[in-house]
Amino acid sequence: HASITESLDRVDEILEICSKQNKELLVYLSMAFGNPYGDVWSSDLVAHWAITLEMRGVKHLSLADTTGISNPESISSLFKTILPKLKIATLSAHLHTLPGDVAMKAEAAYKAGCFRFDTALKGFGGCPMASDSLTGNMATEELLAWANAHQIETGLNMDALLEAEQISNRIFNLYK
Repeated sequence: HASITESLDRVDEILEICSKQNKELLVYLSMAFGNPYGDVWSSDLVAHWAITLEMRGVKHLSLADTTGISNPESISSLFKTILPKLKIATLSAHLHTLPGDVAMKAEAAYKAGCFRFDTALKGFGGCPMASDSLTGNMATEELLAWANAHQIETGLNMDALLEAEQISNRIFNLYK
């Protein structure tokens, strides 16, 4: 319930808070891969806002496919459009997927220069507005399987991940 100008003002306020706390802000560009609601969308528009946010001091941006409409071609194209235009900001991927689509989406982003991904254990969560009820967050386990198959070092603490999986199993089983 905010205009773009109001949202940018909020980003400035949050950047100031982060600076005082020696933290860095991560800003998500929602519906970065298309807008299913009929609003104006283009990769140039997404690039414009990524550059605008970087110029305001945002060092971490995430291209978010909140409704799960991205495909390998749109992922590759958007990262290849935006990455060369950024001077200091890192760019990550927040991709919602159907079960089994993680590998092809991860590979498209990785080959286009994206080396940071948001994931969720078992792909838990997602967007209630997605057109397919099976669309969820990118599953950590599937991304790791893809990375391992391609000998890509993730830097993850596997002991901590195993512990998180065990905790998540207990929590998820409460809500079956």
